[in-house]
Amino acid sequence: MNRYPLWKYLLIGLLLVVAFLYTLPNFYGEVPAVQVSPLKTTQQADEALLKQAEAAVLAAGVKSDSAFIDGNSVKLRFASADEQIKAKDALQAALGDRNTVALNLLSASPQWLTSIRALPMYLGLDLRGGVHFLLQVDMKAALDKAAIRTQGDIRTELRNGKIRYSRIAREGNQVEVKFSTRDQRDAAIQALSRAYPDLNLTGRDGAEEFSIAVTLKPEAERRIQEFAVKQNIQTLRNRVNELGVAEPVIQQQGVDRVVVQLPGVQDTAKAKDILGRTATLEIRLVDEEGDVNAAAAGQIPFGDELYQSRDGYPILVKKDVVLTGDSITDASPGFDNNNRPAVHINLDGKGARIFKDVTRENVGRRMAILLIEHGQTEVITAPTIQEEIGGGRVQITGMDSPQESSDVALLLRAGALAAPMTIVEERTVGPSMGKENIAKGFNSNKWGFVAVVLFMIFYYRVFGVFSSLALAANGLFLIALLSMLQATLTLPGLAGIALTLGMAIDANVLINERVREELRNGASPQAAIHAGYERAWATILDSNLTTLIAGIALFWLGSGPVRGFAVVLCLGILTSMFSAVTVSRAMVNLTYGRKPRLSKVSI
Repeated sequence: MNRYPLWKYLLIGLLLVVAFLYTLPNFYGEVPAVQVSPLKTTQQADEALLKQAEAAVLAAGVKSDSAFIDGNSVKLRFASADEQIKAKDALQAALGDRNTVALNLLSASPQWLTSIRALPMYLGLDLRGGVHFLLQVDMKAALDKAAIRTQGDIRTELRNGKIRYSRIAREGNQVEVKFSTRDQRDAAIQALSRAYPDLNLTGRDGAEEFSIAVTLKPEAERRIQEFAVKQNIQTLRNRVNELGVAEPVIQQQGVDRVVVQLPGVQDTAKAKDILGRTATLEIRLVDEEGDVNAAAAGQIPFGDELYQSRDGYPILVKKDVVLTGDSITDASPGFDNNNRPAVHINLDGKGARIFKDVTRENVGRRMAILLIEHGQTEVITAPTIQEEIGGGRVQITGMDSPQESSDVALLLRAGALAAPMTIVEERTVGPSMGKENIAKGFNSNKWGFVAVVLFMIFYYRVFGVFSSLALAANGLFLIALLSMLQATLTLPGLAGIALTLGMAIDANVLINERVREELRNGASPQAAIHAGYERAWATILDSNLTTLIAGIALFWLGSGPVRGFAVVLCLGILTSMFSAVTVSRAMVNLTYGRKPRLSKVSI
């Protein structure tokens, strides 16, 4: 009656062993480390960079505990913070011109745990310390930029359609186009309606002239605003990678605000500098007549600049910029006609017109495509202009791989902010405060657990011991799950763990009281145990299901710390149901299930 099959005991044992292994890394703590990452997203960290980093550290008289490639960066561990600082200075001097060197903290867990992907949870800003920014996106500026693009698009469309107009003026988000005759105005409305369905076109008749008032439709404005926030978030994510932050939090808050939390970062000036950087594209003409060799020797012609091409050869380009990345509306990776990696770029109306005019006037000359990232300029490609290029769609070749074309497209698409952002809130949490928060959160969980265990053992005797062990297993399962998910632990998360441990014992209380009730009603001990677990299950399921619904609602409607609390709560409910019913039942079965003539139980 009260026996599990062997496979169920083995399964519970296996789950406990796995949970223990994946919980273990959280108790090893962290060690100082230095992270070296290539400045350009198109470059990869490789064995050569790893060897250079190790050599630079050894030359400075510092020995790293270990050095390895992790993702697109090289990480070196050190025994103390002093060695970490010395190594950072040495790496900055040796590799800082082409790479980002940042301080970091890495898990101190042994390699055999890391090899099975047993990693600790990340610590949030309130536990590790760091900087917090609340940024507001300037939606008016985003709409103004859209109106400027619309003004250029209208001018291009009317010129292409050979529709005469008097003038085009913009006031705020509204563009007004004036015509001499009604026929011109009506033809313009028809052409613009076909080309730009997102525009509201309102015709107006005056005494001496006719006009069109052009505004964006409300749904188009909403799309522009949503795109501005999403692109800014993507841009910020790209930029904070340079700081070496293990788990940055960058998320939307409300309609037009973005929260940026950088755990472990204490230098707010450095963080502001990174968040304010940009990456863009420039198109310039190549100086075919200049002497490249003389320029390489230092005699650069007036009006020119000397850069390196992808192949490592010097190339002279004009200082005058034909087109910038501000004219790019979209960029996507792809392939050219010869199946080589390329980036396809869409230009706005103004950019398309300029590019068409320049290519028409410079057929047979070379045009350089320059990528400017982190203050460094690189000539991606310098093709010869074969013919006039119109339509606003440009193809950039010269990529080394499909991955590089994808990275360059992402950089061009999200390298610059879609709309300006202002910092409306800024605060720094010191590392000492983070340690204090960890100690308080850990102690609250520890003493809460001890108090529950003492009460359960005192009130339910041996069954209280089973309930306490099941509660410990529940904590093990919960921490292991959060570690497997690589969740970020914050103070609300610690509160969620404490609440889960307190709530998890409710299921065992229900079971124990049901067993007591069956014994009082005259049932045999074996029958009372069986009935207690079977009949308490429906009540346990109902009570936990209602709490789970509340947790899902918190996750769905909440944001930031509220969501973190909801995740811990929902996972804790699931693990508590399993541990309270299955794990405790296994211990009861092993203790009492082997005795067919059981006379009494300690409850």
